[in-house]
Amino acid sequence: MTRSTYPDWIYDGSEIPDPQGFGERAVKFLRMLRHPKSGKAFQLDPWQERIVRRIYGPRHEDGSRIVKTVVILVPRGNRKTSLSAALEALHTIGPEAVPGGEVITSASDRKQARIAYEELRGLMGAHPKIAPHVRFLDYRNRITYPRLRSFCEAISADAGTQHGRTPVFVLADELHAWKKRELWDVLRSGLVKTRGSLLVVATTAGRGQENIAWDIVDDARKVARGEVDDPSILPVLFEADRDCDWQNEEVWFRVNPGLRHGYPDIEGLRQLAREGSRRIGDREAFRQLNLNIWLDHATDPFVDMHIYDDGAGPVDLEDLEARQAPCWLGVDLSSNSDLTVIVACWRDGEDGFQVVPFFFCPSDNLRAREDLSGVPYTTWADDGLITATEGNVVDFRAVEDGVRELCARFNVQEIAFDPHLARNMLNDLLEDGFPAVEFRQGWVTMAPAVKELERAIIGRRFRHGGHPVLRWNFANIEVKTDSSGNRSFHKGKSKDKIDGAVASAMAVARCAADEGAMTTSADWFTDDMWTA
Repeated sequence: MTRSTYPDWIYDGSEIPDPQGFGERAVKFLRMLRHPKSGKAFQLDPWQERIVRRIYGPRHEDGSRIVKTVVILVPRGNRKTSLSAALEALHTIGPEAVPGGEVITSASDRKQARIAYEELRGLMGAHPKIAPHVRFLDYRNRITYPRLRSFCEAISADAGTQHGRTPVFVLADELHAWKKRELWDVLRSGLVKTRGSLLVVATTAGRGQENIAWDIVDDARKVARGEVDDPSILPVLFEADRDCDWQNEEVWFRVNPGLRHGYPDIEGLRQLAREGSRRIGDREAFRQLNLNIWLDHATDPFVDMHIYDDGAGPVDLEDLEARQAPCWLGVDLSSNSDLTVIVACWRDGEDGFQVVPFFFCPSDNLRAREDLSGVPYTTWADDGLITATEGNVVDFRAVEDGVRELCARFNVQEIAFDPHLARNMLNDLLEDGFPAVEFRQGWVTMAPAVKELERAIIGRRFRHGGHPVLRWNFANIEVKTDSSGNRSFHKGKSKDKIDGAVASAMAVARCAADEGAMTTSADWFTDDMWTA
């Protein structure tokens, strides 16, 4: 388990400051609520009560709120939605409500927003003293409290612009599913308009690191570990280690705080685990949704990305240029609207490799690609991690100019191309005396290249500088294996790109082969596979 971020304070019985009684007031209100089906008192279990007291109890001397952002990461089935709805009620009609207060439930899409709305509607409608005093505007997903002119409304990230909001409370529900960050930015900027506003992020684990949820959760991890001193952020992170024994029920109980109170259903978890032991897709879903292990994009990844991340040390281009160290280029040209990449590779010590990628994408397609994939193409372009070429198709002239510039700057030994789209560029470079070669993408060439790259990564001999676009490409890889055990890359999902990983394999393979270090038992892996 991730012991350094685990919320031990929930169970250690430590005192939670409540100098002005706001924590006790919040707990009493929540216990006063009624379940919509049974009519019984709202079940606020000890672990939930501790969270509520920790949010509302601690205050500055002037009574202002200390905790302003709560990040709750908890697996499915732990009644996260019920607790979130109760907190919304607290700010809409309860003691935390203010005149004209705007309470917002935000979700990735209309369906998820409606689920959160129905949970709150049920809580309010079930209480005989609350229901007569609120109005349910179901067609707008809004509940109003006329006495204070406060209201709670459910909105979604796919519902267009939401500018002009001035919320006093925001619930960001299942943030891992948000593909865009526009709504997040609007709500965050709106919260600062009101003194004492509160943001609650309640989500399960997601996939990949190119999304707003990863940024927020990882920042909360830093607070939990003490790496960042920010008392305004309260991290409540129930997540298992990536390398844990996912079939161990002790792990289940540790990261599912509701299990000791009867939810989620333990027999249901056992059934999911049995299915996961037979099917990799079910196993990964269990690890993500029931153990809160943040996964990579691929269901069956090429390598563990935590091992890949060990190679994030910097690559000193100025030193490589000054020394004129031998360099190999791998070039993967894409279709007209896609990512194109040049990967430069150098030896790193006796048996290691260091690479630097250069990505290209049509400028007119950046926003569309960002909306489709949910990854920050425009930010990457602004940060110089992607070269945005003019128009809506890949400008191969810009790519060729990039190759020529690299050859002018570094001691390039070979430029390996997938010949599928590169025939004209390859011929132009050959005519001008550049060392261009073909690198076909079939099993015969790619299998040993993939094997060499895999050995380098697992052996911590692959240095990539932590380039985020390249990391995303590697996280998207799934592998195909033929009857002889040879492996090749393919995309786990059609929207995910692996071009940088393919070009890296090409560059590493040619770099290793030139030095006589290619590790493969295949006797057919010879220079005859490349033609110039």
